[in-house]
Amino acid sequence: MRRLLPALLAVAALSACAMTESSVITAKGVKRETPENPPIEETVRGLTSFGHALFAATAKPGVNTVLSPLSIGYAFGLARAGAGGDTSTELDAVFGFPSGGPHTSLNALTRQIVTTDAPPPLHGPDAERDAQAGAPEPPLVGIANDLFAQEGLSVKPEFLRTLAAQYGTGVRQVDFTGNAAEVINAWAVERTAGRIRKVFDDLPAETRLVLANAVYLRADWTAPFTDAPEEGAVFTRADGTTTRTTLMRKDGFLPYAAGSGWQAVELRYTGDELAMWVLLPRADASPGDLLSPAVMAEVATGLEERPVRLAMPRWDFSTSLDLAEPLAGLGLRGTDYSGIAEGVLLDQVTHRANITVDEWGTEAAAVTGLAFTLSAPAPPEVEVRADHPFAFVIVHRPTLTPLFIGQVGDPAA
Repeated sequence: MRRLLPALLAVAALSACAMTESSVITAKGVKRETPENPPIEETVRGLTSFGHALFAATAKPGVNTVLSPLSIGYAFGLARAGAGGDTSTELDAVFGFPSGGPHTSLNALTRQIVTTDAPPPLHGPDAERDAQAGAPEPPLVGIANDLFAQEGLSVKPEFLRTLAAQYGTGVRQVDFTGNAAEVINAWAVERTAGRIRKVFDDLPAETRLVLANAVYLRADWTAPFTDAPEEGAVFTRADGTTTRTTLMRKDGFLPYAAGSGWQAVELRYTGDELAMWVLLPRADASPGDLLSPAVMAEVATGLEERPVRLAMPRWDFSTSLDLAEPLAGLGLRGTDYSGIAEGVLLDQVTHRANITVDEWGTEAAAVTGLAFTLSAPAPPEVEVRADHPFAFVIVHRPTLTPLFIGQVGDPAA
């Protein structure tokens, strides 16, 4: 965990330059609101169900996978502020958003979860850390939302108002025919402490708008794994093959729950507001089934302190997904985002996430990007083909005064 290339320090400096070069448009006079009685529980239930559905649609058996339902939910929450017609209905159904949109809930969740509004600090390459030495650090959680629009694109005032009032952000003007991809990637580097360096594999020059969210977490265990690790332990894969790995070990009183075919243990991070649930199915069952809202609710109510002997591996991996097809499979097919700007059409949806877990804690980051192009003009209803003599008038429109009149009888003469 926390091993970054020294070059990222230089990238951070470039990132700061790139972000200051783009001008920002915000709703004038609109301050971030403090919502009263937002429907947080409904929104969280929806994100939990969505996360399970997306995992089931994208995770391959036995393949390491990490997703951030919260990051994807924030990105489409921003988009929901400009969605119309059937598209807004589909978004509410797929994500379980409240009927009025998720904006006040996401605003409130940001205030409860986030520990800093500033970009997380970059870490230089660390030597191996001693889990038995030193006090754990307070958790660091950052959530960032930004919208990047082509210079000159007219973003609608009501959308700008929602951005400012509920998400505390505005619109950054960039040039998608120039360095917009670099600006967006620099933003991702800055907001994920260098863990995610690229949002889109390809961003066409026809792009006119990008909505982006980043979620970053760095948290130490309240009690690190201090027992001697088990070297060369056998780990059995989903297909029955085995590999050798090192298992971290911890004995002590831990919150524990068990159900039909599964066990769960809770590992708390410093401050006790954040925790990891390790959900272990029986050997022949699918881990993804334990991410269902029903099992998650059962774990939440069933956890009780018990003496537990825990052994689990370290892990460090990433996931990159094109979400357009799986989201369509879940029911999101609408393209009406005219409440953002006239004629915008959702073209790409990408999600990148990574996670590192070891003896002393967890570091994880996710970025979700929605790229919009302009929709093609409607097909012409009539055709005007001036291939025979025609007249013309140059007119002053307010007064209809003809400045010039004439005809074209032979354009080659």
